[in-house]
Amino acid sequence: MSMTLESLQAQVLRLSLADRAKLLDRLIASLDAEAEAAWDDLADRRERELQAGTVGALPLDVVIARLEARFTG
Repeated sequence: MSMTLESLQAQVLRLSLADRAKLLDRLIASLDAEAEAAWDDLADRRERELQAGTVGALPLDVVIARLEARFTG
């Protein structure tokens, strides 16, 4: 049986404050884990691209200067 978001929300809101806080912590942790996995995948892909020579690297000072220029105007 599929649960709708609305019915799940109603059930969650009936939980105690402490249980809702625990659930929230677990949900945030699951999102953090997914985001970290995505960053790991991206880093692995970039490393393979660098090793294969399909992309080039830039010196850190160049990257920082470009970022500063972008965000400071």
